Amino acid sequence: MEEQQFLAVLKEKTAGIEGILREYMPKEAGYQKTVLEAMNYSLLAGGKRLRPLLMQETCRMFGGDEDLVKPFMAAMEMIHTYSLVHDDLPAMDNDSYRRGRETTWKVYGDGMGILAGDGLLNYAFETALSAFEVLEGKGASRESIRLEQYRAVVWALKVLSGKAGVYGMIGGQTADIKAEGQTEPLTMEQLLFIHENKTAALIQASMMIGAILAGAGESRVEALEKCAYNVGIAFQIQDDILDVVGDSKELGKMAGSDAQNQKQTYVTLNGLEKSREDVEALSREAVRLLRELPGDHEFLEQLILTLIHRTK
Repeated sequence: MEEQQFLAVLKEKTAGIEGILREYMPKEAGYQKTVLEAMNYSLLAGGKRLRPLLMQETCRMFGGDEDLVKPFMAAMEMIHTYSLVHDDLPAMDNDSYRRGRETTWKVYGDGMGILAGDGLLNYAFETALSAFEVLEGKGASRESIRLEQYRAVVWALKVLSGKAGVYGMIGGQTADIKAEGQTEPLTMEQLLFIHENKTAALIQASMMIGAILAGAGESRVEALEKCAYNVGIAFQIQDDILDVVGDSKELGKMAGSDAQNQKQTYVTLNGLEKSREDVEALSREAVRLLRELPGDHEFLEQLILTLIHRTK
């Protein structure tokens, strides 16, 4: 696919995801209206919508039901957004701006920022559970098919909760905070643990859930988990590279912030050249694993490579 055609398709698909998010956003009413407003303010802050897009495209690759995957797409973006809301808090990164506008806690206060993040996390699982309602509405021609669909939703919920929890994203965030306070140099083992869990875990969950809901078997889901690991690590290394060589205007944040904050990154441990080489190696491995799977994955492959080699 030519680059301009790909970008046009990507823009259309991203707009479609925005529509799905709005469909599942909570209504701003009642005594809890303020926290609902803060949740929606956070969700509508923009972004690549990478995770729901990966989930949608993986589901399509295996010929899955897009109605069934939509609640999980919205749930995944809610979980990702809650993590950013909490990252921005004074007790964490203390950031006042994200994507060109004030962060949630700056607009609503840090207490409401905490509650907005909590609300998004809980509402994500309420949203994902509505997949059962999708199944109820569709019914099934045979009881055996119906049972397999229910099992797939349960499996998807297990993956979502695991990759988002203390053995996934929260675990990675914990290790990251602990690393900032340690006096000895960060080891590669520590850094890869942080990147695997803080960044790659939700990318893994997205691709795995897309496949699971489309009826893919365990071996193919495991292959996607490995593929998504490479995507996630390469994505984070590229983020570290861009902090050194990127343009602040393109990035939407100050380049060089890691060095200014004396934060150890993949680049500080391995150097710029080795980091770039590793991004290439991880990219090639991700594409190789993807190409071994059935279905049309031309757009998905191009999406992965574009995200990994992004300049902002």
